[in-house]
Amino acid sequence: MNSKSTLQAAALSLVIFLFFLGLWQTFTATAEKAGGALTEYEQLMGKSAKKQDGMPTPAQMGETVKKHLSDPFYDKGPNDKGIGIQLAYSLMRVGGGFLLAAVVALPLGFMIGMSPLLYKALNPFIQVLKPISPLAWMPLALYTIKDSATSSIFVIFICSIWPMLINTAYGVASVRRDWLNVARTLEVSVMRKAFLVILPAAAPTIMTGMRISMGIAWLVIVAAEMLVGGTGIGYFVWNEWNNLSLTNVIFAILMIGVVGMALDLMFGFLQKAVTYVE
Repeated sequence: MNSKSTLQAAALSLVIFLFFLGLWQTFTATAEKAGGALTEYEQLMGKSAKKQDGMPTPAQMGETVKKHLSDPFYDKGPNDKGIGIQLAYSLMRVGGGFLLAAVVALPLGFMIGMSPLLYKALNPFIQVLKPISPLAWMPLALYTIKDSATSSIFVIFICSIWPMLINTAYGVASVRRDWLNVARTLEVSVMRKAFLVILPAAAPTIMTGMRISMGIAWLVIVAAEMLVGGTGIGYFVWNEWNNLSLTNVIFAILMIGVVGMALDLMFGFLQKAVTYVE
């Protein structure tokens, strides 16, 4: 993409963003006028009922973002931690489960890709386990591990392993036969062939699997933390909903999206770095 098209895309993105802000401002202004009178429920409950925050305006949302980002690492107790601390806990759990999955999936995927017999033997197990929702494993993990943080890491491991395993096996099995024939002719050892021929050729496909796994892991950790509580961005969303703070919920959703985009860009850069042009 040249510089001209990049500028055009950036300008279009800015126009779409400003249009969205205009719609948001119009919607919140209309809702504020309509919500001036007490509802029948509020009249029955009286002033003792805790009122949920209404939909914030863009200006109010900006103030919330500024407040959270001005001190993201404060710690005032179990239920009052800064957004930076919450994200750090989530990222540590995602990183732990993702690394464990890579340690298992990459070598196993290599073996499956290089051995048609092993592929046929393990494929039924992969096809049965792959469609199971990662959160379905959470009750079993909590029962056996008896620790919510470790159980969350296990769930990330389960959801991350399949895309990496399948893509690694496919990438290894798809290496061009003539390259392997040349290595065989030169009597290259198995380890040298694996690291100097197969791995560079399969690296783009492997990195694609890792990129998909990271995206799924970031989705799952939010839901897992909502279930087990404690700390993390998922717990932050649920806690703020219980506090009836819609503004903080929207802020957390935005942060989830920003961090997810950053993770995807990072793996996209790595994927581009290992991709070769024939």
